[in-house]
Amino acid sequence: MSTASPSTTLPQELALITSVLELMKQEQQLLVSADTAGLGELTPRKAQLVVEMTALGQERYQRLAAAGFAADDSGMQAWIDGGGDAQALSSWQALLDVTREAKELNRINGMLINKQLSHTQSLINAMRTPTSGGEAAVYGPRGQAATAGPSKRYVVG
Repeated sequence: MSTASPSTTLPQELALITSVLELMKQEQQLLVSADTAGLGELTPRKAQLVVEMTALGQERYQRLAAAGFAADDSGMQAWIDGGGDAQALSSWQALLDVTREAKELNRINGMLINKQLSHTQSLINAMRTPTSGGEAAVYGPRGQAATAGPSKRYVVG
C-alpha cells in the first residue's frame, strides 16, 4: 500500500492561507473604520478557513510521520531536503511566505483591536467617573444610569 506524499495538501493549504490573508486585509480595514457589523460577518468565514487549514496541516503531519519524519514543520523541511521534488519545495516555500505575511498582519490587527479596546475602556471610565467632586457619574459600574444622589424632594404634611 502506497502512502500519499506529504506534499499532496500543499496546494490546498496555500489556497486557504491566501484566502485567510485576504480576509485579514479586509478585517484590518473594518478595524480601522470600527465597522463591528462587518467584523461580525467576516470572523466566522475566517474561522472556518482556519479550521480547514488545521485539518490539512494535520493530514500533512500524519503523512510525514508515516514516511518516518517528524510530524511538524521541521519534518516537512527534512522531507523536502531528503528528496522532495521541486514542485513540493516551491509550494512549501510559498506556504511559509504567505503564512509569515498572515502572522504579521495578525499581529498588526491585534494591535488595532487592543487600541480600540483601550479607547472604549477610556470612554467607559470617563462616563463612570465624575470630572469634579460635585458632579455625579453618568453611568454606574453595571451600565445603569447613575443616580444623582439623595432625593431633594420634601414631604409636606
